[in-house]
Amino acid sequence: MTQMETSRPRRIGDFLLEQKLITDEQLAEALVLQQGQGLRLGEVILAKGWVTASELYDALTNHFRKGRIGDLLVERGLLTQERLDEAIGIQKQWGTRVGDIILSKAWVRPFLFYQVLAEHFDKPFVNLIDDAPDMELLSEEHYHSYSENLFIPWRKEHGLTKVAVADLDANVMAEIESAVDGPVDFVVTSKFDIVWTLQNYGNAYYSEKSVHELKRDQPQYSASTVFTERQLIFFAILMTVTMLSLAIWPVGTLIAINVFITVFLILNFGLRVLFTWVGGDKKFDNMITDAEVEAVSDASLPTYTVLVPMYKESESLPHLAEALRNLDYPLSKLDIKIILEEDDEETIQTAKDLALEGIFEIIRVPDSLPKTKPKACNYALNFSRGELVTIYDGEDAPEADQLKKVVLAFRKAPENTAVIQARLNYFNVAENWLTRMFTMEYSLWFDFYLPALDALKIPIPLGGTSNHFKMKVLRELQGWDPYNVTEDCDLGVRLTQRGYRVGVVNSTTYEEANNDLHNWIRQRSRWLKGYMQTYLVHMRRPIEFYKTLGHVGFWGFQFFVGGTIISALVMPILMLVFFSWLISQTAMFDQIYPAALLYINLINLLVGNGFLVYLFMLSGFKRHYYKLMPWALTVPVYWVMMSWAGFKGLWQLIFNPFYWEKTHHGLTSYATTSDVDEDSMKSEKTAGGEK
Repeated sequence: MTQMETSRPRRIGDFLLEQKLITDEQLAEALVLQQGQGLRLGEVILAKGWVTASELYDALTNHFRKGRIGDLLVERGLLTQERLDEAIGIQKQWGTRVGDIILSKAWVRPFLFYQVLAEHFDKPFVNLIDDAPDMELLSEEHYHSYSENLFIPWRKEHGLTKVAVADLDANVMAEIESAVDGPVDFVVTSKFDIVWTLQNYGNAYYSEKSVHELKRDQPQYSASTVFTERQLIFFAILMTVTMLSLAIWPVGTLIAINVFITVFLILNFGLRVLFTWVGGDKKFDNMITDAEVEAVSDASLPTYTVLVPMYKESESLPHLAEALRNLDYPLSKLDIKIILEEDDEETIQTAKDLALEGIFEIIRVPDSLPKTKPKACNYALNFSRGELVTIYDGEDAPEADQLKKVVLAFRKAPENTAVIQARLNYFNVAENWLTRMFTMEYSLWFDFYLPALDALKIPIPLGGTSNHFKMKVLRELQGWDPYNVTEDCDLGVRLTQRGYRVGVVNSTTYEEANNDLHNWIRQRSRWLKGYMQTYLVHMRRPIEFYKTLGHVGFWGFQFFVGGTIISALVMPILMLVFFSWLISQTAMFDQIYPAALLYINLINLLVGNGFLVYLFMLSGFKRHYYKLMPWALTVPVYWVMMSWAGFKGLWQLIFNPFYWEKTHHGLTSYATTSDVDEDSMKSEKTAGGEK
C-alpha cells in the first residue's frame, strides 16, 4: 500500500490556502457554515463566491499531477519521442489532448496508458475486472451518469468513497459530486473497464430502459400496441358498414370504392411529381461546398458518436473499422460504438482480436425481446458521449467528409434542426436488374423526395442509416422505438410533431443493394410493415395530429406514408382487373366502371406509369447513371414486387408485428466503396454477413 493510501487525506481547505485562493478567516467561516448547514466545504466556499469552480478544480488536480503524460509514456518506453512530437503537432490541429490522440492512434495499449495516467495524477490504478466495485455503492438512479461520464463508485475507505475514473476534468468532477454522497477520493482505471463493468452490473437497468422507456413515458408514440382499442372499433365499424353496403347496394358501393382508390392514387402520384419538381430545385438543396469543408477548423469540431449495430457480421468488421478510420475527422473526437448482441460470440471475438484503437468500444446488448436494431441502438446510447450522433450499418461506405459536412449543415441550419439526413445510394449499381432498380428508387427518394419534404415542412421518414442527430434532442425524445421495425421513419415523424426540423445534406453513404429477390422481399416487407406501424401509431389521435402538423404536414403524411402502403396493396388488384379485362374482353366490370371512371382509370394507369418511368429516368440522370435510364421502362414489374412485399408485411403486422427480418449482406461481387462510378466499379468479392 502506498504512502498516499495510508496517510490522512488532505482537505480541500488546505489546498485552497496553499494556492492563496482563500484566507484563514474565510476557511474558519466556511467550516462553521459547513457544520451548521450540513454542506460540503467545497460547496460552502463556492456558494460564498470566494473561488470559481475552475479554480477549485485546478487546486485539486495540480496537487495530484506528476509530470506530463507524454513525457511519462516516453520515460516508460511505451512511446517513442518521434511519436510524441507527432502527437503534439496533431494536438495543435485537432485541439484535443495528447493522451486522447495517442489512444486514438493506438500507439499505446489502453491498459498500459491508464496505468501511466494514474501515475500522472499520483493516484492508484485499479483493474476493475480483478478488483470489482462494491455493488452497494452503485445507485440505479445514477447509472446514466456513470456511463455517460465514465466513472463508477468503487470502494469505501477511510471515510471516503473512492471513485474509479478514466479521466479527471471539471465536468466529470461536477457529475461525481452530484451522484456520490459524502467526501470522495479517486482511483484511476481504464475507460474500457468502466464500460465493461457497467454493462455487467447495470445490464438489467440499461436493458429495461432501452426496451420500455418510450413505452412507459410516452405510450402514445410506442408501437408496442399494434392496434389501439379505438382503432379496432373503427375498423370493425368500417368493415360492418362496407359489408352491409355491399349487400344492399353492391354496384354503387363498388363504384364508390373504385372512385376513392382512383382519386387517392391520382393525388398520391401528383404529390410525388410535385416532390420531384420541388426537390430538383437547387435552392432547396442544403449544399455544403468543398471549400467550406476545407476551411473548417478541426479544433472547432464537436465530439461525434458513431453507432454501428451489427449481428453475425464478423467478416465485415475489419472493413468497417478501416472505413471509419478513413473519415476526414479528428480521430480523437470520434466515439465509435460497435454494437453487438451478446449471443454473437464470433463477432465479439473478432472485435477483441482486432485490438481496435481507443476510439472504438464494444457494446454487448443483452438478449431480450424485441430483438431489433432500435433496441440495440437505445442500449448503446447510454454509453455515448458525443454532441452529435449518427448510425452506420456494417456494409456502409460514407463519403469521407460526411461528418464535417453535417457539422457545417447544423451551423447553417435553424436552431430547431434536430437531425440532418445524408443521402443513401448503392455501390453495386450495375450488378443486375434488381440493383439497378433499387438504385434508381433510392436516388429518387433521397435526391428528390427528401429535399422536397424538408422544403414543404412535411414529416420526413428518415433513412435507416446516416441520419445525424443532436444528442440532447435524441435523448429528449427517448431514442428510437424498439418495437417499430422502421424506427427511422417513426422518429422523423415524432421530431416534426415536437417542433423540430429535419434537414438533408449533399453527402452520400453508399450501401450494398440487394441483388437477390428473396432477400429484397425480406427487407422491403419489413420496411412496409414498419410504415404500417408508423401510420397506426401517429393516427391514434388524428385530430391532435392534424393540429400539430397543420394541413400541409398532415396531408403530406397521409399521401407519402399512407400512400406508400395503399399503393403497394391495391396495385395488384387493379392490375388483375385491367389484364383480365384486356385479355378476355369481359363485360363483367362494366357496371362498376362507368365511362367517365373508366377513362380516369386508364389515364391513371397509362399516364401514371409513364410518369413513374420518367421519374426513375430522372433519378438516374441526376446521379449521372445514364446507363440505368433504359431500365426505368421496367418499373411496373418492380412495383408488382413491391406489392408482394406489402402483403407479406401486412401479414406479419397482424401475426408477428415485432419480428425483425434480417437482410443478408455480402452477396455482392462488388467492392465496398464510396467512390462510385458505373464504369469504374470493380468486381471484387467483399466480406459478408447479415444485418
